Amino acid sequence: MIDLYTWSTPNGRKVSIMLEELGLPYAVHPVDIRANDQFSPEFLAINPNGKIPAIVDPEGPDGQPIAVFESGAILIYLAEKTGSRLLPADPRARTVTLQWLMFQMGGVGPMFGQAHHFLRFAPEQVPYAIARYSAEVRRLYGVMERRLGEAAFLAGSAYTIADIATYPWVDRCDYHQVDLADFPNVRRWHDALATRPPVARGMAVPAA
Repeated sequence: MIDLYTWSTPNGRKVSIMLEELGLPYAVHPVDIRANDQFSPEFLAINPNGKIPAIVDPEGPDGQPIAVFESGAILIYLAEKTGSRLLPADPRARTVTLQWLMFQMGGVGPMFGQAHHFLRFAPEQVPYAIARYSAEVRRLYGVMERRLGEAAFLAGSAYTIADIATYPWVDRCDYHQVDLADFPNVRRWHDALATRPPVARGMAVPAA
C-alpha cells in the first residue's frame, strides 16, 4: 500500500486523483500545512523541500521502498509503475503529454498559486501583484482555451496525466476570480473531468 502525504490543495489532489484512476491502494496521511506540519523532521525526511504531496511506495522499482516528491514526478512515477495509458508509451504522444504536464508545473501551478495568494491570503492588498498575476492567469487560460478548441484533452484525444495535473487548479477558478463562461472550451473539459468518479473521489482527499 502506498503512503500518500497530502493536504487539500490542487497539488495534493493531483496525486489522489491519479491513485484513484489507477485503482492503487493507498493510505492517506494528512499534512496540515496551516500548522506547518510540512516542516516536521518526520516529513522532511520524506521530502526535504517541505512541500506536499509526497508518497512512499514500499515496493519501489528495485523492490525496496522509495520516497517520491514533486507532484509531476509522482504522476510520472505512478504511470510508469503501472504501465498506465495515462502516460502514453508512443514517443510522440508521450512527448506531447509531458510538455503539457510541464506547462502545468511551470506555468499554471505557480502563476495560479500566486494569484490565489495575493487575491485571498495576503495580509494587505498589493495592486501591482494582483494585476500581474491575474493577467498571467488569464493568458494561461487563453492557451488552454485554444488547445482545448482543437483537442478533447490537453495532450490530444486521450485523457492523461496532463489533465490530472491541471484539473484541480482550474477547479479553483473562484480563487483566481475567473469565470469559466469566458473560456467555453476549458469549461467543457473541466465539466467532463468532473463527472469521472475517480476524479470526484480524489478531490475529496484528505477527508474533512
